Amino acid sequence: MMENQLSEENYKVVVNAEEQYALWPVHLHNPSGWSNAGKNGTKEECLAYVKEVWIDLTPLSLRQA
Repeated sequence: MMENQLSEENYKVVVNAEEQYALWPVHLHNPSGWSNAGKNGTKEECLAYVKEVWIDLTPLSLRQA
């Protein structure tokens, strides 16, 4: 049962000021400069969310230029 719990560790999706997304373990504080994007779940659920919302991989500052 312990192995199953580890394989289902929950993640959160974080986003930075350049609108770049990443997965981060729920139990850790966000890295500096990153905030919660509003999605928590399994790794697969979070990756699916990122695939859905991160359509343009170009950093925000380059899109605005």
